Amino acid sequence: MRKIVHIDMDAFYASVEQRDRPELIGRPTVVAWKGPRSVVCAASYEARRFGIRSAMPAMRAARLCPHAEFIPPDFKRYKAVSRQVQAIYRRYTDQIEPLSLDEAYLDVTEQRGGLATATEVAEAIRCAIRDELALTASAGVAPNKFIAKIASDWRKPDGLFVVPPHRVDAFLEPLPVAKIPGVGRVTQGKLEALGIQTAGDLRRCDVPVLHQQLGQYAERLLQLAWGQDDSPVRTERRRKSLSAEDTFSDDRPLSELEPDIRRLAQKVWQQAEREQYRSRTVLLKLKTRAFVTLTRQQTLVAPPPSLEAFTQSVLALRHRVDLPATTLYRLVGVGFQQLMQPAPAVSQPSLFDPCGSTNQVP
Repeated sequence: MRKIVHIDMDAFYASVEQRDRPELIGRPTVVAWKGPRSVVCAASYEARRFGIRSAMPAMRAARLCPHAEFIPPDFKRYKAVSRQVQAIYRRYTDQIEPLSLDEAYLDVTEQRGGLATATEVAEAIRCAIRDELALTASAGVAPNKFIAKIASDWRKPDGLFVVPPHRVDAFLEPLPVAKIPGVGRVTQGKLEALGIQTAGDLRRCDVPVLHQQLGQYAERLLQLAWGQDDSPVRTERRRKSLSAEDTFSDDRPLSELEPDIRRLAQKVWQQAEREQYRSRTVLLKLKTRAFVTLTRQQTLVAPPPSLEAFTQSVLALRHRVDLPATTLYRLVGVGFQQLMQPAPAVSQPSLFDPCGSTNQVP
């Protein structure tokens, strides 16, 4: 039986800004560049009362709360604070899986802090963050990652919620299905059409019908509804994708995006070569003026052998965009998906050189 703690810093970027600028304390604070193309990186709890949320267009946030303080993000500073938080984690365990700068899973089944329970570890971490960094964090404690993550959100901000093994069933029975990871609006709509609104409803549903509606995801959903999650805390998270994107100052049609796609493809390719990653799956991402996001991807027979081959593969994905030619886009992105393990920096005979001359593996 694992003992998992999920720590989630409260409104992290905004809280760091309020801590470092006391005049912002108690005032609606939005971390974002204030402009027509910017989106909200974080919002303080004072700003959230006006309906402001992360990833919202900054201009909309300004309309919702005209007197909010807009602060440009300082990611270098946020990363430095995140390292301080992780140093506190390491006082109790090395089994740490960071999800982002502001949240992480900790496996404290075998912890070195000398405390009796996982609950005491979570509380000790929260106290250290408050006393040493003048920030607050919420925590969830449970037998697995799935439940711990849900629990950490239960008493936000600055809260602690514990789901011991004997309380798992009681906790999950009334849990809204929207709280289960992977259940978005579409899936939630399909479940509601079947009369399923809670994890308890899932446990009692017609399983064949659920499979018919959701396909392979139905099995995973049923496992979570019963509180089953065997995924371990992964101390080394392997990169799964590599991408770059750009938001334009003015909306553009797809026919004008080739220079931007080429520029972003070069950026992605150079990073992939620098970190020695390869992939057969190329990606094109677009966001329309109406904030509708489209992704098109293709898995090739082999990884692209050159920057130009990669670029042409991405450019070809434009033909799979089925929106009208008059559609305007505010963002374009390019990337690799399903990255392979970094290739060893060794030389081998080229497959394309009959004389057997050597080229470094891309």
